[in-house]
Amino acid sequence: MKSLAHKIFVTTMALLLLLSTVSWTVDKHLCMGRVMDISFFAEAEGCGMEMADQFFDTEKNHCCDDETFTIEGQDALKLTWDDLQLEQQVFLVAFAQSYYHLFTSLEQPPVPFTQYPPPLLVQDLNILHEVFLI
Repeated sequence: MKSLAHKIFVTTMALLLLLSTVSWTVDKHLCMGRVMDISFFAEAEGCGMEMADQFFDTEKNHCCDDETFTIEGQDALKLTWDDLQLEQQVFLVAFAQSYYHLFTSLEQPPVPFTQYPPPLLVQDLNILHEVFLI
């Protein structure tokens, strides 16, 4: 179940990235106010009234209209180090360093206070006060 959910999520994110970065051009052909043809990425086909205008001496076809609109995609997807503010750079460096040191193995665990000698015990205090762990 987890694998299937992961695949669905990855596919959805990939499609979202693709749809947000591609520029979309939609072309519509209207004839007398009604949509006759819609085309993505290419020019919409006419309804045939252009041929009728050749036979009639009209200056412009008043019943047909073409509408085109373009949705621009993102072009600048590269984020450079200079685009980040100083606080963000410091955070990323500190995070990367601490994350890297999580996975490095230590040969010996660090011993704190190696310069100080242990206290001198003259008597065992647990036996002296008769305090025992059960």
